[in-house]
Amino acid sequence: SVHIVSWAKRFLFRAEQLDLPVSRLSGGEQARLLIARLMLQPADLLILDEPTNDLDIPTLDVLEDSLLEFPGALILVTHDRWLLDRVSTILLALDGSGNAEWFADYAQWESAQARNPGGRPRSEYQPGTVSQTDSGPVSKKKALTYREQQEWEHMEQKIVQAEDAVAACQAAMGDPAVVSDAAALQARCEALDAAHAHVEKLYARWTQLENKRGASLRTS
Repeated sequence: SVHIVSWAKRFLFRAEQLDLPVSRLSGGEQARLLIARLMLQPADLLILDEPTNDLDIPTLDVLEDSLLEFPGALILVTHDRWLLDRVSTILLALDGSGNAEWFADYAQWESAQARNPGGRPRSEYQPGTVSQTDSGPVSKKKALTYREQQEWEHMEQKIVQAEDAVAACQAAMGDPAVVSDAAALQARCEALDAAHAHVEKLYARWTQLENKRGASLRTS
C-alpha cells in the first residue's frame, strides 16, 4: 500500500492540493489525476489511444514514467515517436492500405522505408524471436524523458552563460573600488564561489544526461 500523500507527490501534486475540488485544478493537473487513478487500478493490460494528446510537459513525463513502471502488457496507439522509443518493445506499423508489419522499433521501420521508398516497408523482425529471460519480461529502454531531452538540448547554452557569469565576477573583483572595500570584496568572492559552483553543477548534470542518452542509444 502507498500513502495518499506519497502517491499524489509522485504525480506532482502538493499536499495542500489534496483537499481542492477537481474543478479548481488546471487541465494538466486533471490529466495527471486521471493517470494517477488509472495506475491504481489492477490490470494486466492497458490499451491507450493517443495518450499524449494535449498534455503539458510535466504530465508527459509522469505518463512516460508510469507506463515504464507498469508491470503488465501495453497496447499503445500513437504518432508520438518519442513515446514509442521510450516505452515500446515491439512496433506494429500500419501502412493505411490494410497491411501491417512488425518492427523492433521506430528506427528499424525508418530503415525499412528507406530501403523500399514508395513501397511497402519489409521487416526482417519476427515477434516470436523476442526472448524473455527467466528474470522477467523484456526491459524497456530508459531513454531521456521529454523534459530531460529539452534540458540536454539547452545545456551547452546554459554552461556558456554560467561561464560568462564567472568571468564577470572575476572582472568585478579587479575593480579598484571593490578591492579597497573589504565588505564589497567579500561579497564578490562569495559571488565568484557561487558562480563556480553553478558551473560545476551544470557540468555534472550534463555528464549525467550524456551518460543516460548514450546508454539508451547503445541499446536501441
